[in-house]
Amino acid sequence: MRCYAIGDIHGHLDKLQGVHRLIELDRTRCGDVDAPVIHLGDYADRGPNVRGVLDYLMAGEAEGKPWINLLGNHDRMMWHFLQPVEQPDPLRHDLHWLMLDINIGGRKTLASYGVDVSDDRPIHEIHAEGRAKVPIEHLDFIAGLREYYPTNDVFYCHAGVRPGVPLDQQVQDDLVWIRGPFHEHKDSFGPLILHGHTHLDRITHFGNRVDIDTGAAYGGPISAVVVEGRDIWQLTEEGRVPVRPHVTVE
Repeated sequence: MRCYAIGDIHGHLDKLQGVHRLIELDRTRCGDVDAPVIHLGDYADRGPNVRGVLDYLMAGEAEGKPWINLLGNHDRMMWHFLQPVEQPDPLRHDLHWLMLDINIGGRKTLASYGVDVSDDRPIHEIHAEGRAKVPIEHLDFIAGLREYYPTNDVFYCHAGVRPGVPLDQQVQDDLVWIRGPFHEHKDSFGPLILHGHTHLDRITHFGNRVDIDTGAAYGGPISAVVVEGRDIWQLTEEGRVPVRPHVTVE
């Protein structure tokens, strides 16, 4: 089965459109117009045009494009903050979406909707204006995002999976937030895990998992890959570049 996958987006509509253009070029070369495109989540925060990204994804969905949109932790934080009563992320109560000392990026998200997010403005006022200006359709879209997408050979999710738990029993907290136990696990998960969430300088194949978050939130590119079975290629202006494991997994 052929699939395309796109790493963390973080409000960068121009970069997202750029990798979709690479996908269309690859579709033309291989003659496959139906292979799904899997967006691995984190549409919100840190970048300049979160509203534009969500509009773009929703328009593609409405047009019937074969896009599968997964939930990221930043999208979940956005949804919880913009409920009638502001809520923290269910797992990370220590993080506030609008906090200033750590760049979560919620203020950049709300600014893309025209919300005044001045540092000295009370949070309850920002929340109220955000509720008024962020379309309910955007929150409904986030609420409807899938947690993962499985195929026979590859399991797609935002952050990763918890070792020892069957893939069809993974919980949302892990699928959108996990790092340590997942990254430290060196044995096979069965299917290859293809994920984002933890940004690296380049797409990296660890043998049992492939991380395609290349740091769009921090000035890096958004990366796209094409997957056929367990074989993976990065899409570039020059065409496909193989992504090979640097670790052998039994």
